[in-house]
Amino acid sequence: MQRLLFESSSYFIFLCAAVAFGYAFILYRARHTWSKQVNRLLFGLRALLVFLLAMLLLGPIIKLITNQYEKPTWVFLMDSSSSVAQGVDSVGITRIESELQEARMALQDNGYEVAWTDLGGESLEQLEFKMPTSDLHRGIQNIIHQYEGRNLAGVVLLSDGIYNSGASPLYSPVRVPVSVIGVGDTIARTDLVLKNVAYNKVAYEGNKFPVRAQVLLQGVGNQDVAVTISKAGKVLFTQQKPAAGKSLLDFDFQLEATEKGMQRYDLSVRPVVAERNLRNNTASIFIEIVEGKKKIVMIAPAPHPDIKALKTVVEKNSNYEFVVHIPGVEEADAALLKPGAAELFIFHQVADVLGKTTTLFQSLYKSNSSVLLMIGSGTNLRQLPAYEVPIQFESYGGQWDDVTPVVNSNFRDFSFSENSNGVFARYPPADVPFGKFSWPASANVLLYQRIGSVNTDRPLLMVWPDNNRKIAVLMGEGIWRWRLNEFADTGNTLVFDELFSKLVQYLSTLEDKRKFRCYPLQNEFSDAEPVVFESQVYNDLFELVYGNTITLEVRNEQGEVLKYNYVTSPGGARYRIGGLKEGVYRYKASTLINNKTEEVTGQFLVKAQNLETQNLTADFGLLRDLARQTGGKFYTANQIGTLTSELQQAKAASLIHSEETFNQLINLKWVFFLLVMLISMEWFMRKYLGSY
Repeated sequence: MQRLLFESSSYFIFLCAAVAFGYAFILYRARHTWSKQVNRLLFGLRALLVFLLAMLLLGPIIKLITNQYEKPTWVFLMDSSSSVAQGVDSVGITRIESELQEARMALQDNGYEVAWTDLGGESLEQLEFKMPTSDLHRGIQNIIHQYEGRNLAGVVLLSDGIYNSGASPLYSPVRVPVSVIGVGDTIARTDLVLKNVAYNKVAYEGNKFPVRAQVLLQGVGNQDVAVTISKAGKVLFTQQKPAAGKSLLDFDFQLEATEKGMQRYDLSVRPVVAERNLRNNTASIFIEIVEGKKKIVMIAPAPHPDIKALKTVVEKNSNYEFVVHIPGVEEADAALLKPGAAELFIFHQVADVLGKTTTLFQSLYKSNSSVLLMIGSGTNLRQLPAYEVPIQFESYGGQWDDVTPVVNSNFRDFSFSENSNGVFARYPPADVPFGKFSWPASANVLLYQRIGSVNTDRPLLMVWPDNNRKIAVLMGEGIWRWRLNEFADTGNTLVFDELFSKLVQYLSTLEDKRKFRCYPLQNEFSDAEPVVFESQVYNDLFELVYGNTITLEVRNEQGEVLKYNYVTSPGGARYRIGGLKEGVYRYKASTLINNKTEEVTGQFLVKAQNLETQNLTADFGLLRDLARQTGGKFYTANQIGTLTSELQQAKAASLIHSEETFNQLINLKWVFFLLVMLISMEWFMRKYLGSY
C-alpha cells in the first residue's frame, strides 16, 4: 500500500496547478502554424511538466507499507536420549515415527510450518535415540528463544519424562502450549543402581584414601546386596549388606595408593533375582596418585577479603596446599617461610607501610621461588624500587583509580575463555594507584586497565621472567568483589577462577625451555566429546613456528596403539581425536626440529557418561504436569492419531509483519525520466513543426 505525503500543506497543489495552467496558457494562447489539436497537446505537455516541477518543490514523500505473512509453526521436540530406546522396542519406534510423519504432513496441509529438532537444538530427519543426557528444560528453552517474536503455534514434546541434566522442565516459562507424547515403561522394575561413587580425584603415594559407593535399591525386597571393587581384574575388596527394606545403602572402602600416575578402579554391584537392567551396576573411578602437594604461601600484614578469594580458588585444585601467614593473626610454620620452601610466595600489600612483612619479603623475594606481588592501599609505593621491585611511580599523591580488567589479546602463555572480556566488563572496579608508572620492558601483560569505558595501555596484571622463576604484579586490590559479582550475575565464578587458577599454576611451574610441547587441553574428557591436543613448536629464539609434522601415538589400557599425523599451522595448532572409549590413555608425541627428534609423553583420562542407564522408569506424572501447566495436552504413544486429529482442527492464523518505508519523490529515477520525456516530446514536436 502506498500513500503520498507532503512536507508542506497539500493545498499548495492547487497553486501548483494554477501556475502550470497559467504558464502554459500564456505560452500557447497566440496563433501558431500547427493545428488546434497539436496546440492543445503541446499545451498539456507544458502544463504537466510545470505542474510536476512545482509539486516537487513541496517535498512530496511516498510512504510504502509492505505486509509479510508468516505461517504459524509447530515444533516437534524429540527427546533423543538413549533411555527412550531402552523403554521402547524398535517396532514401537518405527510405528511412532510413522505416525509422527503423518501428523507432520497433516499440519503442513493445514497451512502450518513444521520443524523437527532434538533437545540440543539440532534439526532431525528421523528419530535417533543416542544422546548421553536428557535436559528437557534446555530443550524447551532453546525453542522459545529460537522462535522469540515469531509465529510459534505450539510445541509437541516426545519424551519419557526422565531428565538427568539441567533444571526441571516445570520451571521453564513457556508462552505457547506444549503437547506431550509420553513413551517408555512406567512400571518400576527390580533394580540395583550404583547411584554415586564419592572419592578424591587426587591421592598421595603411600597414603590410604576412602571410596564410598551408594547403591539405590528398587523392589529388591530382603535380598543381600554385594559390592566389589577391583583393579586390573584383581578383586581388592568385597562388601555385602542386607537390603532390609532400605532404599539406599552405603559401602565404604579404604584403598592404598601404591603406584604413581592415573589409576583405574572398577566397582560392580552383584545382580539380584529378577533384575534386568545391569548397565547401571558398574562404574569406574580414576584417581591420580601424586608424590606431594605444591605449596602456595600467602603472606599479608593484615586480613583482607582478597586473600579469601584467592584461597578459595587455589584450594579447588587438590594438587596445591594454600598456607596463609599473617603476623600476629595466623602464623604459618616457620619452615614454610624460608627460601625455596614453597613453589610460589604471594605477598599481599607488598612492602607494607607498617613493615610487618618487610623482613620476610626481603628474604623470599630473592629466592628461587616465583613471586606474586599484590599492590594495595597498605603498600609503600615509594619504597618498591628500594626493594628491587622494578616498578616506579613518577608521582603519587595518595589517589586511586577505579578500573576494570581487559584481556591482552597478545598474551600467549595461557589462554582465556572466549567470553572473558564480556564478564570482566561487568565486574565492579578494583582500586589501583593513580598516576603514571614504569614497569620492566620484559613484562608480559595479562590484563590492562580500563578506566570507565576507555581502555588504557597501563597493566593491571603482568608477569616477567627472572632466571628460572617468574614474578607477577597485580596493580590493585578489591578482586574479591569480582568473584562475588560474577556469581551474582551468572550463578558461578568460572571466569574469575579460571584466571587466577591458571595464573597460580603458571607461576608455580618451572619455566619450560623445551622447543616442542604437546599436551591435552584437559586431564579428563568425557567419551561424548573429542580429546583435544595442542602442539607448540619453537625456534632457537623461542618464537612459535609452524609447518612441523607431529606424530602422535595414543595407547589404551589394553596396549593397543592408535597413530595420528598432522601439521601445525597458524590457527591450527589443535588436533581432535574422537571416539575414544573409557579408560586411561598414555600418549607420545614427536616432531623433527633442526634434524633432531623431540618427544613429549603424558597421559589423560576418558570417562564414560552413564546417566541414561541410572533410571529407566518413565515419569508420565511430570509430563502431565508440564502439559497442564502450559495449556497443552498429554498423550500416550498409542494416542498420536488423536493428537493429529486435534491439531488438524486448529485454524492456522498467519502473523502479519508490516514494514513502512519513506522515500522522497524527487529521489525516484522514474520521476526524472518522466520529466525528461515530457520536455523532450514538447521540444521535438515544436522543432518538427518549425518553431523555436
